[in-house]
Amino acid sequence: MYHFMQDAELNKAFDVWSGYLEARTGEDPEIRARLRSLLESAREAAAEGDAASARAWVADLYDEACAAGLPWAPPRLRPCEADRQTRDYVKDELRRALPVHLREELDSIAIYLSVTARRLRTAPGLDAAARQDVLYVTARAGMALDLAHPTAARRELERLKALARRWGVEP
Repeated sequence: MYHFMQDAELNKAFDVWSGYLEARTGEDPEIRARLRSLLESAREAAAEGDAASARAWVADLYDEACAAGLPWAPPRLRPCEADRQTRDYVKDELRRALPVHLREELDSIAIYLSVTARRLRTAPGLDAAARQDVLYVTARAGMALDLAHPTAARRELERLKALARRWGVEP
């Protein structure tokens, strides 16, 4: 899964930079040609299985765009934002690779999780610690769903249902 995440991170960067370079933003053609060359080098390195070099080329893309003062170039994201976007990208890619029965199972768990969490969040009398527990368990279940791990997601859903029963909420 870690390698899948790394691949997704690179593929997301390739898509973002390709989209930018295809856009007509009026910047210097020489700078854009240099950025295209860097992007191609990064793609070649990734295709050869050299993820470290590919990431270095992608970093060079950001550095070149920053040094050239390109106002419309993709910004270097903060780590939390980069992780969030990569996670979204992985979810999309992983969903395409999963068999239909597994996707349906994950979707079913996600629906139960959403309904139970919503009922708990709107329950009257829930204290701050309980609300924090709901958020924590829901996040763990969400991660398990993102990683296509139905057993772990179901386990977290059961924990959430136990919280609901403890607080007198119909799961």
